[in-house]
Amino acid sequence: MDLGLKDKLIVVTGGGAGIGAGISRACLAEGARVVVLGRRSENVRAFLEETQAASDCNLVEAHLEDLDRCQSAIAEIEDRYGDIYGLVNNAGVNDGAGLEKGSVARFVESLNKNLIHYYALAHYALPSLKRTQGAIVNISSKVALTGQGNTSGYAASKGAQLALTREWAAELLKYNIRVNAVLPAEVMTPLYRRWLDTLGDPEAELKRITDKIPLGRRMTLASEIAATTVFLLSPTQSAHTTGQHLIVDGGYVHLDRALT
Repeated sequence: MDLGLKDKLIVVTGGGAGIGAGISRACLAEGARVVVLGRRSENVRAFLEETQAASDCNLVEAHLEDLDRCQSAIAEIEDRYGDIYGLVNNAGVNDGAGLEKGSVARFVESLNKNLIHYYALAHYALPSLKRTQGAIVNISSKVALTGQGNTSGYAASKGAQLALTREWAAELLKYNIRVNAVLPAEVMTPLYRRWLDTLGDPEAELKRITDKIPLGRRMTLASEIAATTVFLLSPTQSAHTTGQHLIVDGGYVHLDRALT
């Protein structure tokens, strides 16, 4: 199936690690040009080495909490590579800024890490997106729907991303810009693996988690999140899809708990 993404410029925040790397790989496989926007880490360095043969994958470094840098990074991308067709807002971290044991300062910091740059990048990329009649995909989380406990900042950010998805879809209809969201639940990423490894019995905890996932009793793959994302970016196969929240979780959120 031709998704119509060949040579289109797609910006993926946090696109060099975890779910973001999966999305970048899927876009490259469709012939898109990818700009990874975010910090240079060991995982990002390894990803760039892996994809160095793909001349259409580049890194633009930015700390996304720096809103001035968000603006200059978009300008830099446009100057180097041309108009942006797709923006995938993906970068963020479940930072445990809770209510009882948190603070107002940590809550605000969490919003800066997980939410504000979604708006900033969409705002600054909008002129490009108008010219290309492009698409935005916001990567949210099942936490937006279920809660988790002790992570108010992250939950608020993820819920707001879903609201903004429908708000932007409504506002941008007149420009033929589509806006959708993807909600992962349990996805095995390097960050998730590091969290598991902090526990007393990581494999027992992993089994406890996967036993609650109805479809296949397994974690969702980053490539499965990526496949849904590239579909939503496609101007040929999802041209009439906007304002949608797609949950890719093996039935974790909505199927009857009795099934587990």
